[in-house]
Amino acid sequence: MDSARALREIAFWLERAGEPTYRVRAFRRAAQVADSHDDLADRAAAGRLTDLAGIGKTTARVIEQAERGATPDYLTRLRDEGAEPAGPLRAALRGDCHTHSDWSDGGSPIEEMAATARELGHEWMVLTDHSPRLTVARGLSTERLHHQLELVAELNAAMRPFRVLTGIEVDILDDGSLDQDPEVLAGLDFVVASVHSKLRMDSAAMTRRMLAAVANPRVDVLGHCTGRLRSSRPPSEFDADEVFAACREHGVAVEINSRPERLDPPRALLRRAFELGCEFAIDSDAHAPGQLAWQSYGCARAEECGIPPQRVINTRGAEMLLSR
Repeated sequence: MDSARALREIAFWLERAGEPTYRVRAFRRAAQVADSHDDLADRAAAGRLTDLAGIGKTTARVIEQAERGATPDYLTRLRDEGAEPAGPLRAALRGDCHTHSDWSDGGSPIEEMAATARELGHEWMVLTDHSPRLTVARGLSTERLHHQLELVAELNAAMRPFRVLTGIEVDILDDGSLDQDPEVLAGLDFVVASVHSKLRMDSAAMTRRMLAAVANPRVDVLGHCTGRLRSSRPPSEFDADEVFAACREHGVAVEINSRPERLDPPRALLRRAFELGCEFAIDSDAHAPGQLAWQSYGCARAEECGIPPQRVINTRGAEMLLSR
């Protein structure tokens, strides 16, 4: 087994389980060291792996076992602990419409996010870093976004047939307009629109705000519609019937946000959106590679509410997704 790949997979499982960031980074750092040395087998045989900066006793043991062609014990244990039965909806997913990189508030490069998505069996991933107004999340200016698009084009050439679709998580401003130039949005593959500010706005005003955003022809997905954080922030109030009916009318998918602290929308609203005929996007909203696996939480929630695969846009190939 490739040593660097084993170390990165261990980091993935640790991240997925919510282990401390310093532990995850230790394995990713060790993977970078492994990538840069072609004498690992010799060092392992001589007991000199820990001479390398960034390799400790635990990561050295992983490398020793991998260099012998075995699956490291540590990785086997994490796989066993983290394995979950994949329901039919999770098995049908072909991509993820909402992901972040270190270009905004994510913790890993685009290349690492894409490589992990591919290893999870996905055919595509939409990169949706934040728009300019969300400065706390290092939102992308138009200039930075253009630079990101150039990088994505290079990455797609190297990763075929896997594809990174260009996108953005654009802020819905107070009046329902979007936090990016319309011409810029028109040049992207995919747009997720989300409310991140004034979440306690009164219901009538929030409804008008969301209706204006959903009616924008550039919007593909309404992101985490209530904005709730399950343990610390209550959901925003709005007329769900009006908003979900507008999503159906304008062909905007309602996001099922899979982050454990969000699981947004709540079940009652999710069932209502289904009854009103909406389509859905089951998204990880991942800010790190290990979080890409969180889609399984959203899939379980969708199945609880009776949502079939044909109503979930992630079950489609990239070309079909872009032709919606």
